[in-house]
Formats: sequence, structure tokens, C-alpha cells
Amino acid sequence: MVSMPLVVDLDGTLIRTDMLHESALSLLRDSPGSVLRIPLWLSRGKAVLKERLAGLVDIDPASLPYNAELLEWLKVQKAAGRKLVLCTASDKSVALAIAEHLTIFDEVMASDGVTNLAGPNKAAVLHERYGQAGFDYVGNSSADIAVWRCARNAIVVNGSTSLAKAAGGCCEVERVFPAEGLGFTAWRRVLRVHQWLKNLLLFVPMFAGHELTSGSTWVAMLLAFFSFSICASSVYIANDLLDLESDRQHPRKRFRPFASGQVPAWKGVVLAPVLLLISVALGWFVGGSFLPWLAVYFIVTCAYSLALKRIILVDCLVLALLYTLRIIAGAAAAMLPMTFWLLAFSIFLFMSLAFVKRYAELEVQLQNGKEKVHGRGYYTSDAQLIQSLGIGAGYASVLVLALYLNSDSVLVLYSTPEFMWGAVPIMLFWVSWMWMKAHRGQMHDDPLIFAVKDRASQLAGVAFAAVLAMGTVGWPW
Repeated sequence: MVSMPLVVDLDGTLIRTDMLHESALSLLRDSPGSVLRIPLWLSRGKAVLKERLAGLVDIDPASLPYNAELLEWLKVQKAAGRKLVLCTASDKSVALAIAEHLTIFDEVMASDGVTNLAGPNKAAVLHERYGQAGFDYVGNSSADIAVWRCARNAIVVNGSTSLAKAAGGCCEVERVFPAEGLGFTAWRRVLRVHQWLKNLLLFVPMFAGHELTSGSTWVAMLLAFFSFSICASSVYIANDLLDLESDRQHPRKRFRPFASGQVPAWKGVVLAPVLLLISVALGWFVGGSFLPWLAVYFIVTCAYSLALKRIILVDCLVLALLYTLRIIAGAAAAMLPMTFWLLAFSIFLFMSLAFVKRYAELEVQLQNGKEKVHGRGYYTSDAQLIQSLGIGAGYASVLVLALYLNSDSVLVLYSTPEFMWGAVPIMLFWVSWMWMKAHRGQMHDDPLIFAVKDRASQLAGVAFAAVLAMGTVGWPW
């Protein structure tokens, strides 16, 4: 029956996210102090909370992760002459903006600051409007069962088998749009396990100080590595949740689990603090001053996610500091002193890599015809200057390495220090190579992850390690 109204739910159904969660995260990002008012608003009812949040944040309907398969089916229904009604528990201002963007809905029904249009409330309103079995309903959760009881047909979206069975007990199930499974790959991407490779920097002080034979040091370093990695995953999740809108406007980042809606935002909100507690527990067993440095890393990363990444140049300085903090934390875990040479070399090198990361992002946005990077303080026209600053910082790190090789410290640590000079041309090549790849638009968003996978960088790493080994043990003849 074509004239039968088709009523469509929004959160978790038409879009693969929840607008209440999105609005709360946007408020946390843009006005952290205002989050303290959420309990007060909630005490006056969910409808009031949603209205207040909607009035304080701006949501771009075009960037939301729509259920593409469902949306195409709805367009077919619309073309067949069917009346489409968007009926949602989200605030009316949000629902109207989404309906205006999609242009397929004839009517919008939503929470209005007084009534929270969910569950029984939604069922009562629809029953009064259309009568018993006077509409078909598209929903996704157990809260929609009350609505299906007074609907003619059920269309189940992103629901479990048990939900479809429950809907079938209320009315006839016309169609099921199955949910995407959350397997190992999805959670691996949530945790960004591949980014744990960067935490191998913790082992640099141990190798640089030639402390490779102590079993207790290795145990401490392994605990430190997992503590740092789990802490980093916690921060990555928080960063992804606060950067949803920007990620959705990026050609690659829009496929991240939270940005795409593959993993619900609330799961990230729960998971992040749990991971942080696990990280602190592991860090406690490391001992020494590792835990305070882990805390510094966490605080600086949170400051970066909330504000500092939006300030030009400061964002790159902070990224360089975060890389360097890994080395400092590694020295603390191994109970080794942090030398001036290693600190200076690290900060210049990582400053260069931070500029590589930002330059690569600017090039991507430039290729997509954008003038300004969303959520950042940069214009795409800044790319050339960023390139110059980054190359200068990279060559400065090589200069620090050369000066170190001419210091007395080298004579103490290396039996044949003359071999160490081979490290200088290797580093010159690698810094130049990284910038060449970035200039050609072939750079990964994260330069260290790119380097691990890049064949030339791998060969440069092997050559650098060989030079260090020959400088340490000497040549066999």
C-alpha cells in the first residue's frame, strides 16, 4: 500500500550515530566548562538536556555518517509516492536541519524541550496521529518495540537477530538492514594498535646507553611499553571522539570507526577511562619516575586534543614534544640519565616529522580544493612555509648528531667512533627522503608509521643500526 506513511527513526537508524552523544562531545570540545551544566539540565528531563545542547553546538548535517543502504531505499520509497516522516527523540532543531539537508521528508516530529519523543512517548504520538497499524516504522533498538506494537510493518535497521524477532512479535517485519559486525579489525582500529610502533621510542635510551644485558631493565621496559601504548590508545579514542566533524571532512580519516559510525561513540566514552586505569596500573609496576612522565604525556596530549592542535605552529611543537616525551619516559623506566645530545637531537628531528605530518595534511586538503583545514589554524597556502620550516628542523637534527659525534661522550661509549660518522649521511638521506615523499604527495598521515612500511626508510634504519654496531664492537680485522 503506497499511501501508508513510512515513519523513520534518526539515531542509530538513519544515521550511524546518536545526536545526543555527538552534541555532548561537541560541547566538551568547544566549551569544556559548560559540560558541568549537563547534570542540571538532565535533572529537568532529557528533552531539556537535548534542547540546551542543540542550542549550544553546531552540527553539520552534511558530515554525518548516514546509513547509505537505508537512505537509498528511502529515496526509492519517496519516488514511489510514499509519505516519509522523520520521527526522532533528538531535538527538533537538529531533526529539521537534517531533514532540510536530505530533502526527502514530508514531515518532522521530534523532541521539543518538553516531551522526549522516545519509546512510549513516540508510540503514543504516532498512534494518535495515524491510528493503530496506520503506519510503517523504521527503527533500530529495543526502545522502538513500543512503536512497532502500534505499527503495521517493521523495518529493522542495525539490530540484532533477537531485536528482529521481538519486532516480529509486534507486527510483520517488512525488511531487515543488518548491522555491521564489530570484529577484531574494528577494535584494532579503535585502539590504533599500529600506532604502538611509535612507542618503540621508549627503548632508544636503553640502546643509546648500551644497557642491553640487564633482565630487570628489559622487564621494566616491556611493562613501560604496554603502559604507554594503552595510555596512547586511550588518548587516541578521546581525540577521535572530539574530532569527529573534522575527521568526517578528511578523505581518509572519515573511515575511522567513530567518524564512520562503525563503533558507537558511547563505547569509546566508556573504553577510554578503562584503558587509562590499566595503563596507570602497569606504570605503577615499572617504578622509578616513569609514572610521572606518563602523567605528563597524558596531560599534554589531552591539552593538544582539546585546544593546542588548533593553534598554528604550537601544534607542531607539541607533537614534537610528545614524541620526545616517549624517549624521556623510556630513560625514566630504564633508570638512565637523559643526555643533552639525545634530547636536542630528538626535539629537532621530531619537529621536522611533525611538520611533515602537517604538510601532508595540507597537501591532501589542497588537492580536494579546500582553502582552509577544518579544525586547524592552517590555510592550504601555508604548505610551502611549513615545508621550509620542516626541512630546516630536520637538517638541524643532523647537525646536532654531527656535533655529538665530535664530543667526548662518543669516546666513552664507542670503541671505534670513526665508524659513527656514517650515521650523518644516512640521516641526511632519510630526512631528505621523507620530505621528498611528502612533496610528491606520497606521505602517510603519520610519518613514523610511513617510515616503518617504506622500503627506503627500512634500509636506512638497517644501515644506521649497522653503523652503530660497528662503532660499538669495532671492525673484525
